Amino acid sequence: MSRLWPVSGPDGGDNWDTPRDAAAAANLARMAKAIQYTELGGPEVITLNDIPDPQPGAGQVAIRIEAAGVNPIDWKLREGIRPSAPISKPRGTGTDGAGHVTAVGEGVDGFRVGDPVVFSGKLGAYATDLVVPAEKVFARPAGVPAAVGAALGIPVGTAYQALRSLGIRGDDTLLIHGASGSVGQAAVQFAVLAGARVLGTTSDARASRVSDLGGEPIAYGEGLVERVRQAAPDGVTAILDFAGTDEAIHASLELLEDRSRIATIVRGPDAADFGMRAFGGGAPEPLTAQQETWRSEAIPVALALIAAGRFSVELGEQFPLERAADAQRASREGAPGKLIVVP
Repeated sequence: MSRLWPVSGPDGGDNWDTPRDAAAAANLARMAKAIQYTELGGPEVITLNDIPDPQPGAGQVAIRIEAAGVNPIDWKLREGIRPSAPISKPRGTGTDGAGHVTAVGEGVDGFRVGDPVVFSGKLGAYATDLVVPAEKVFARPAGVPAAVGAALGIPVGTAYQALRSLGIRGDDTLLIHGASGSVGQAAVQFAVLAGARVLGTTSDARASRVSDLGGEPIAYGEGLVERVRQAAPDGVTAILDFAGTDEAIHASLELLEDRSRIATIVRGPDAADFGMRAFGGGAPEPLTAQQETWRSEAIPVALALIAAGRFSVELGEQFPLERAADAQRASREGAPGKLIVVP
């Protein structure tokens, strides 16, 4: 296995003369803002609210957020497409972000106020400030912009874990469905760095991006199976589905007999019906502890590669916090590049 994989496995008036007024002024100054919703529905349920300035407890880090990544799971949870617990209080959205440390809780080592960081896996990233468990926070190397750091979490974690779970090696020929999306782009790069040959389905308009990352673009649509066989006469040895289309599923089954080396991150509910593996995507079986570890491990791996100029993130449109609903609309419509909300 390539060295890419580590050995083992973030009262309002104007007169402030009295102490009480001074305290109120201080409280107002400390108010943060967050995107929240109190019911499931379309983008119209999203509101921008004032919230108390988050203070870290033991084992936590407070972060002033400079960028938050927009992921499909954000609007799927908000719409109720992906099941979640009943809403009993205003719920934040987004789980990936980057910024700098503003306070450190008791028992936290390795972070100081002012440190640039990336975090992932903490709901409420569409906000100006957030408290995050220290184990979900990662140092952001100099030269890695906040927007790039915020783009990593779910895409790189999902891609890295899927590749590790399939045991991708240098002698593999890997087919990736949806290679030009954020997860697909990460997977192409990780697999190429591991030494594998990578074929990636994409549209004609996005083919050059797959090529730039070291993959070989294959146009999806009628004749897909024949085009893959022409590109790889000896066959493919592993397949990852990041598209979730019927075409992707049926082509995968036709191209590779070994179902243990076919996996989807989109068609979790019916993957077992096809005999293939599923990593998330609504799958009935949760990720294993090892797979969760790989998802977390991916972020510092990607950050180091970016700092070294060996990993690329394609950024898309950036939206101010008050336009978070537009950001989720754009994500749902398949806008290219990694969409970012900027508080």
